[in-house]
This record gives sequence, C-alpha cells and structure tokens, in this order.
Amino acid sequence: MTTERRGPSGPPGRAPCRVGANGSRALLRNRDFQALWTSRFLAGLGKESGEVAYPLLVLALVGSAAQAGAIGAAQVTAAMVSAVLGGALADRINRRAVLLVCDLGRLALLVLFTGLLLAGHASIPLIACVAVASATMTGIANPVATAATKQLVPAAQLADAAAQNQIRLFGTTALGAPVAGSLFNLARALPFAVEAVTYLASAVLLLAVRRPMQADRSEAEGWTLRGVADGFVLLVRHPVLRPMIAWILGFNLVFTVTGSFLAIIATAEGQGASHLQIGMTVSLAGTGGLVGSLVAGLVVRWARPSATFLVAAWSAPLGALVLLAAPNVLLLGVVVGCVFAIVPSANALFHGYVAASVGDARQGRVLGAVVFLAMLSQPVGILGVGLVYDHAGPEWVFLTMALVSGAAALCTLTPVMRSLPRPEEVSVA
Repeated sequence: MTTERRGPSGPPGRAPCRVGANGSRALLRNRDFQALWTSRFLAGLGKESGEVAYPLLVLALVGSAAQAGAIGAAQVTAAMVSAVLGGALADRINRRAVLLVCDLGRLALLVLFTGLLLAGHASIPLIACVAVASATMTGIANPVATAATKQLVPAAQLADAAAQNQIRLFGTTALGAPVAGSLFNLARALPFAVEAVTYLASAVLLLAVRRPMQADRSEAEGWTLRGVADGFVLLVRHPVLRPMIAWILGFNLVFTVTGSFLAIIATAEGQGASHLQIGMTVSLAGTGGLVGSLVAGLVVRWARPSATFLVAAWSAPLGALVLLAAPNVLLLGVVVGCVFAIVPSANALFHGYVAASVGDARQGRVLGAVVFLAMLSQPVGILGVGLVYDHAGPEWVFLTMALVSGAAALCTLTPVMRSLPRPEEVSVA
C-alpha cells in the first residue's frame, strides 16, 4: 500500500481551510456541500417515511405483521447488498449521474405506485417489489453521496461534514415516522405521493452542486470481482480503520437501534408497563441519538479522537450493566439514550477517517463495504436479542449485551486507538 502525506490544508488545488468554530462557519457557507446535504436529507426523509408507510399499508390490506416484517427484512437485505454495488459505481461512474438516476428512478417508481394505489390495484407482491426496488436504489445512492463529500469539503472540515451528516441521519429517522403516520391517516396513497416529491426536490438540488463530485480518473479500472471487493480488503489492512470497524461490528450486534428497542420494550411489557410508559421509554432512548447528533460537531472539534472512541465503546457495556439493575421502566430509556448520545460523534469521526485516509478512487468501495458490514451484524443482533429474551429472560439479554459490547470495546485499547491523530492528519491510502 502506497501512502501520501496529507496535511491540514487538504489535497493539492484546494485552498487552506480554517478549523474549529471558524471552520464550522466556513462549512455552512459551502454551498455545494449544503446543497448535497439538503438533497440527501430530503431523500432520507422520503426513505424513512416509506419504511413506516409500507408496513402500515400491508397491515391495512391483510392485517399480517409477518408479511410486513418479511418485506422489511427484504428491504434491509436489498439495501445492504446494493451498497457494495453503489460503492463500486461511485469509484467508476460520474457520481452526480448515479445519484440523479437513483432519485429519478425512485420518483418514477413512487408516482406509478401512487397511481396504482389510487386505482385500487394494491397487492402484497406489488408492495414488496416497490419497497425492494426503492431500497435497492437507496443502497446504491448512500455510499455514492458520502464519497462525494471528499471532493466538496476541505480536508480539515471532513470530520465536521461527517458530524453534520449525523444530524441528517438521526433527524430523518426522528421525523419520518410521524410524517408517514399523519399522512397515512389522511389517505393511504398520500405518504407515497409525498415521498415522490422529496425525490424530485432532491434531484433538483443535485443540479445545484457546481463542483465535480469525484476526482479526475486518469485510468478507468476494469469491472472485476477483486475490484469490487477492494473496499473490504482495504478495511482489513488499514491500521486505523481496522480496529474501528471491528468495534462497530461488535457494537451493532447488541446495540443496534431496533435490537435495543426490542430489548427494552419486551422488558417493559414483562414488568407490566402501560403502552404510554413504553412509548415514553422508547422516545427517551431515541432522543439520545438525536441530541448526540446535534452536538457531534462540537465533540469532533474539541475532544480528543481517542477519548471519544473510548467513551463511546465503554459506555455500552457499562450501560448494559446499569440496565440489569434499573429500578423502573423509564430509566431503561434514559440509559439506552445515554449510550446512543455518543454514537453520532464516533460515527462522524469514523467517516472523517475514511474520507481523509482513503483516496478518492477507492472512497466508494470502502464506504460500500462499511455499509454492508454495519448492516450485516444488525439482523443477527436483533434475532439474538429475541432468542435470548424468550429462552432466558431480560437479565441474560442485558448481560449478553454487556459481554459482547465489552469484548468489542477491547479494540479501543490497542496502541493505535489510544493515540489517534486528528482525521485530517492521517495519510491517504
């Protein structure tokens, strides 16, 4: 692996950038990045509202939670696999064109689906096809958009940009469900019509990005299996990214949002909590991630990277042990919310290291591999939480969460993780 030293001023041809609060203000004035961010926010809002609207529609048509769950699982699988393809496309094809095709493709798909719903032609196979096709285009677009950030943002602002992306991620998750539910109550087809509009607006904003979203390609790489797998190989070999992705995999096994919510919901029901108490508990847990995303930029700028990863990693096993002794239901949500609050800062740093340490020609494939690996551990973890709860009870669920997350946290004690440089100070691979 050849490396090239890269200082805080960024790659050749870019003006030096300011760090700290001045750097944050400069990022807000970066019209190209903000246009891309807003585009992806709108597309993400449409995607999150759709993920709630599809099961609502299935339940309204046939009343089958199992069929709704099967469609949801198919969506996750499609997004996970297509992310690898999206990463490969990001490194070989014009990124703006890929994003436009995905947005306009979802727009056409949702317009057609809305028309069929209004005509009374909805069916489970149709819903499944639309949901999976939309998830596939989402999976392709995500690593492409993230890879484009490297070309639109100076090196010293990459971690700040990643922190702002965390606000987009948690913001669309928080807003998507109530938006979809409110629209569905008005008309079954309305959430899908509004989702189509978000993709149209997203595509228009992509056209407002003036700068190229990728570096010049002097030589185009061939389409080989080895080339597509290059992102996984780089993650395994990279001395900084390897322990980070290992921790992320272990963390997601037991502290993915869905798995954690399942654990506290099942525990709360077992303790006889009311639906109102359960709803408040889940809301407290989810609020932690949203609050954490809002302050992630400050944490990234002022905290030592090693300290951020240590706090994020070891708060998980500590929180799981506190869950074992939680005296009431609401405290379950508070504890999980505290664990989730530091996750956006760790995520932002991780993506900052990817952007800074991986050359533009391989950004997409590495990001596609990251999405695939992060999503791969989630269904395993969710299934594991359910199985352990059914066979051993909530105490063993929380104890298992502590043991698995504790083992994953050991990655942060390696010499590399204990002396991390700033993301903009690492070498480009």
